[in-house]
Amino acid sequence: MKKVSILVPESSVLQAIADPQYLFTAVNQFMAVAQKQPLFDVQLVGVKSEIKLSNGLYTVNPTQLISEVKKTDLIIIPALFGDMQTAINENKDVLPWIKEQYDNGAEVASLCVGAFLLASTGLLDGKKCSTHWGFQNEFRTLFPKVEVVDGSILTEESRIYSSGGANSYWNLLLHLVEKYTDRPTAILASKYFAIDIDRDSQAAFALFQGQKNHVDEAVKKAQEFIENNIEDRITIEDLAAHVALGRRSFERRFKTATNNSVLEYINRVKIECAKRNFENSRKNINEVMFEIGYTDTKSFRNIFKKMTGLTPVAYRNKYNKGITA
Repeated sequence: MKKVSILVPESSVLQAIADPQYLFTAVNQFMAVAQKQPLFDVQLVGVKSEIKLSNGLYTVNPTQLISEVKKTDLIIIPALFGDMQTAINENKDVLPWIKEQYDNGAEVASLCVGAFLLASTGLLDGKKCSTHWGFQNEFRTLFPKVEVVDGSILTEESRIYSSGGANSYWNLLLHLVEKYTDRPTAILASKYFAIDIDRDSQAAFALFQGQKNHVDEAVKKAQEFIENNIEDRITIEDLAAHVALGRRSFERRFKTATNNSVLEYINRVKIECAKRNFENSRKNINEVMFEIGYTDTKSFRNIFKKMTGLTPVAYRNKYNKGITA
């Protein structure tokens, strides 16, 4: 029987504690119906016996203190809420325990922005990680040694798992169920909870907000130029000249400041504009494409799909109910 320890941190999201507890317990019920032995010993663990969440609106009582858990097979770190640095500081006492359990053979899985707490242990250094698309820039700033995988639903490396934003963590939980049981059980769980088991990207939900939390004024000036001239075909040479830098120096500084190459940033800004058009207007694909400076339909389609996981038509049909294919 696998021992599953669901962590109850300070400033965590209640649902991200309740959902994994519900899922693993439900799988045990599936086993009982099939006249099989339960597969999971599920416990809520914390540094104290009573933890208040949502400004005291909810109280969670862990079934075990972390000091009582000498060995576990899987640690689930739920999503955090509020300011991430504050949440990390509130939970610093649990970090050595997570690392100790990992060193003793446990697997560790973070849900959504629970990745911030996981990364604070140092276990993610040099490894890939998923987290909520809206927190990726902040995560990169705090944990530059971790490789954030843009748009990914889940990552797995060296017994460490992480998931994308919000409900994406259900896909990670189903992945763990399949790993510990089998594919039919994971499919049964996906149907029971009405979750698309094979969704592999959160890109369609992401909003590109740029990365302006830096002090390079020349790069900020270039970013503003891109955002204010979406309809134009902007070249790297144009931008470098606009900010009075040589091309190589400009490209290097831009990548350092924004975590995007210049061309990636231009395309992301343009595609974000296209997404808003598809969501809120009745413009056709070509109208939107021309308005953001693309002239080649195939190229636009390929870039759009790469960044959102959907074709322009599929995206428009998904998010604009007033439009039909």
